[in-house]
Amino acid sequence: MAAFLFVILAAAVTFDLMLGGAWQASLRAEIERNLIQKTELLAHRVESDRSHSLADIAAQEGQAAGARVTIIDPKGQVLADSEANPGGMENHSARPEFVAALSGTMGRDERRSATIGVPFLYVAVPISGGAVRLAYPLSDVEAVSALVHRRLAQASGLAFLFALLVAGIAANWTARRLERIVGVAARIAEGDLQARIREASQDEIGRVAAAIDGTARRVEESFVAVRSSQRQLETLLNSMQDAVIAVGADGLVQWANQPMDRLVPQGTRLHQPVVETIRDPDFLGTVNEAISTREVKTARATSIVPGRAFDVTAAPLPEGGAVAVLRDLTETERVEKTRRDFIANVSHELRTPLTSIQGYAETLLDSTSENTAPTREFLEIIRKNSSRMSRLTEDLLTLARVESGETRFDSEPVPPAELLHDAEESFREIARTQGIDLQIQDSPAHHLQSSNFPGPNPLPENLPSVLADREAIHQVFSNLIDNALKYGASGGRIVLGARAVPHAVEFFVQDFGGGIASEHLPRLFERFYRVDKARSRESGGTGLGLAIAKHIMLAHGGSIRAESDLAHGSTFLFTLPTA
Repeated sequence: MAAFLFVILAAAVTFDLMLGGAWQASLRAEIERNLIQKTELLAHRVESDRSHSLADIAAQEGQAAGARVTIIDPKGQVLADSEANPGGMENHSARPEFVAALSGTMGRDERRSATIGVPFLYVAVPISGGAVRLAYPLSDVEAVSALVHRRLAQASGLAFLFALLVAGIAANWTARRLERIVGVAARIAEGDLQARIREASQDEIGRVAAAIDGTARRVEESFVAVRSSQRQLETLLNSMQDAVIAVGADGLVQWANQPMDRLVPQGTRLHQPVVETIRDPDFLGTVNEAISTREVKTARATSIVPGRAFDVTAAPLPEGGAVAVLRDLTETERVEKTRRDFIANVSHELRTPLTSIQGYAETLLDSTSENTAPTREFLEIIRKNSSRMSRLTEDLLTLARVESGETRFDSEPVPPAELLHDAEESFREIARTQGIDLQIQDSPAHHLQSSNFPGPNPLPENLPSVLADREAIHQVFSNLIDNALKYGASGGRIVLGARAVPHAVEFFVQDFGGGIASEHLPRLFERFYRVDKARSRESGGTGLGLAIAKHIMLAHGGSIRAESDLAHGSTFLFTLPTA
């Protein structure tokens, strides 16, 4: 309505200023042209009519022209006037139109009469012996202008009423369309994604409605896809044997699968604090740590269900919170314990008969003469294999005790140099008899040909002491050096050493033999894994040395790994925490 009113007012003002002004100017020009013609006719009659007096001529011409006639002499004295007594009128020689007429040209002027207050148009022309003038009142022009203004105002009023009607209809129609759009948008916001506006108009509102319909259609398609994906994910998670629970950043349970509902006696309490579902402190601490650090955390929980142990893995969610997976380790640990007990018991039971077989074989070898070669050969085979089986049972017992935690390690601060020198001293003679140079230096050497050995670099004096059990770490060094002597002897050199790393000291055993292919490195520390099975059997190895070394390092809170390049040797590295 305000826009319509502004347009109507602007149009009225424009018509009044442009058309009204032009019309008034045209009307005034026409009046002036007619008045000039009538004044010239009046002057001609005054000069030619000798039968009538000037007063009669003025009265007749004034009545005929509808204007006031005034005749003056050259001095400005009024000789005759159609509407007033000449004797009482003032001198007119100073009037602008008479000034021009007395000078011999036509004069005109427009001014408001001081006596009656009406504007007049004055036209004067010269005559012999003076001048004549016609004065035409312009009150009719003002009356017509006022009438035009009134009509324009009336037309504007009618246009305003029509505009009010049109605006009301348009506003009502537009409001209904917008209300329908708002209603459909509200339904969509409430979850009714099938609601549609279906606006056929192509104006701006129609395009907005079409855009909302298109958006709702795409959201519905996306929602259907998300729901389908969610159902698939729920089916997948519910089919898992492991319990899964999702916790929001606020600590409230967002979702849980069916194994989780069956796990806790009271059931999962959705949208409630997770502590109301699971009260195990290890589980809660792991979840809170994963939420705060945004990293995957693992822990072992034993109080979720009495008598059962769970492996807890908590991973952060992108929008905050964490998802935790609980894997029941009870049966796995029971089977593992049964396996360890079986291995330990069998190994223990085998020790006595194997010792007897080995002892009897050695006794028979000592009592057999050199002439019975086949018998000695068979006895030597028996002794060799019984010895190998004895070593295997010892390694199995050691591994079982380390894995189960039965073996207790007495960790104490030990300087790294002492551990290295003990290992080097134990294998110095064995290496020398095999023609292998055994050295201690501060860092792994670059792989060089065995014929070009640089001198050893001394260990740094500021290496911190490590927390270690001397005998256990000596066994790790023994396994690694023994392997280096067996499989890296072709390099002619073995390097032992240590160097400082953050919060730990890293020890290493490096050989320069044939090396190990990269595909074997990830499995080197598995039980009974052999890179070259035939060569390992010939050397008498049990395949358990590296597995024992790994579990000893895990019990110390350290780690062990291997690096190798074919034809350039291998390096085994393990770390011990600083004291």
